[in-house]
Amino acid sequence: MTDGPMPERNSEGFLEKPEHWYPEIAEFIAREDGISLSENHWEIIKFLRDFYRDYQVSPPSNRLFVKAVRERFGEDKGNSIYLMQLFPGTPAKTACRIAGLPRPTNCL
Repeated sequence: MTDGPMPERNSEGFLEKPEHWYPEIAEFIAREDGISLSENHWEIIKFLRDFYRDYQVSPPSNRLFVKAVRERFGEDKGNSIYLMQLFPGTPAKTACRIAGLPRPTNCL
């Protein structure tokens, strides 16, 4: 899987410490969800990691996640359908787990 040990994760698969994340972890977690990461995935993952670095919080809900992506990348990428295609289920929750970030507070 990776060169180092898998950092500790909680029962939902989120890293206990976001600072222990590295790209190979993202690949591993994505594979668990049946996702093969593309450039489009990495663009959103980098955006989320930058968002977390700047605000010390994950986007708190899907709605705010979509809005933040729309503000950064425009309508083509900042919409629910696009993000659900990349990160099935609850996009904010799935994307944050892969990005090694805490679980969004208002995601089911």
